[in-house]
Amino acid sequence: MASRTSSSRPVGAVTRGTTNPNRLRRMDRWIAAVHGHELRRGADPVAVDLGYGAAPWTAVELLGRLRTVAPAVEVVGIEIEPARVAGAKPYERAGLTFRHGGFEVPLPDARRPALIRAANVLRQYDEGEVAAVWARLCGRLAPGGLLVEGTCDEIGRRHVWVALGPEGPRTVTFATRLGSLDRPSDLAERLPKALIHRNVPGEPVHAFLRDFDRAWAAAAPYASLGARQRWINAVRALSADWPLTDGQRRWRQGEVTVNWAALQPRTS
Repeated sequence: MASRTSSSRPVGAVTRGTTNPNRLRRMDRWIAAVHGHELRRGADPVAVDLGYGAAPWTAVELLGRLRTVAPAVEVVGIEIEPARVAGAKPYERAGLTFRHGGFEVPLPDARRPALIRAANVLRQYDEGEVAAVWARLCGRLAPGGLLVEGTCDEIGRRHVWVALGPEGPRTVTFATRLGSLDRPSDLAERLPKALIHRNVPGEPVHAFLRDFDRAWAAAAPYASLGARQRWINAVRALSADWPLTDGQRRWRQGEVTVNWAALQPRTS
């Protein structure tokens, strides 16, 4: 990470800023479905879209999706590039604001976010820098808050993210548009920075994707019923050996969530 010596400057480095409408829909819908109740009952439900990029679409969409489950939620888009903040200002409205900042997550009145979503932000960083960034962001969370950090393709067909609480990483979620999938290991190219270089023999994430491919192949007879049924049956078989934390309702969405402890990298 490009560290900053002055406390007045944002912490981090400018990203490419690539963004497209609906790119983060899978992550947003998962957050709303799995953690919406926590936002709904929070005393000060503010969510941060960290590093929203060259256009403000992802922050605008996040507000709309979260308000379906938590009507009082506010969204703050934070960007390290001042020109991007200036370009987003015309999109501000009640419950949606944009601020200049980085990993220090600057919010007014000492507010602490109930949610930080950081999508495609750490892709450019070194693997060795991820833990410090995670710790810094988790340290900004409100009690019971959530950090969701991950990577997706340019139009949001394939996405993998890690969910973290103030105590650290909890789960890893793999999500895909099932019609675009040849085999589950296609998702390897979208592994977040903490895992993408660990997709090698001997590492847990490699074993998980290997077993997922085998379960997918064994579920081939269900393909005649559609890709969703094949996915559900493959995931059900996978659950015999891997600690999945979700169920069929989420599997139907082309998702599967695994306990972080099962996939965390081996110490090098």
